[in-house]
Amino acid sequence: MRRMTRMFVTMTTAVAIAGGGVAAAGTSYAATGHQAQAKVSTTAVSTLAVNNMGLNSSAAAAVQMWLRNFWGYTGAIDGQLGNGSWQAMQRFLKANYGYTDAIDGDPGPNTIRAMQNWLKGYWGYTGAIDGVAGSGTQAAFARFAVYLMST
Repeated sequence: MRRMTRMFVTMTTAVAIAGGGVAAAGTSYAATGHQAQAKVSTTAVSTLAVNNMGLNSSAAAAVQMWLRNFWGYTGAIDGQLGNGSWQAMQRFLKANYGYTDAIDGDPGPNTIRAMQNWLKGYWGYTGAIDGVAGSGTQAAFARFAVYLMST
């Protein structure tokens, strides 16, 4: 057995050297670029785009209903705050709380700053207007959602 192993290693080394070196031998047996590419489905992309900002799905669904009733949200009431939900939220924030960026559905720092302005005025947010959706921002957003669920 040992003799066969030694012979196999010797043959592999000889093939590697003949093929352009040991480093080249390692890549010559790798999968081609086409085979190695990862496929990303639209489901995976949609999942990545969801940001419930700390809300559970029932609370997020209540926010979606509010967005549908007042701010042009047309998607499913599924408890997943995705791009469509955030675009509607950005329309609300642009109309009332100083949001000046594009209506792109990305709850980035400027969206969060405008939310913090809104939450500070009505939902008990006491932190800095810093564009970071920390625990204080999430708690104030949850208070809003609980209010929606109770009405």
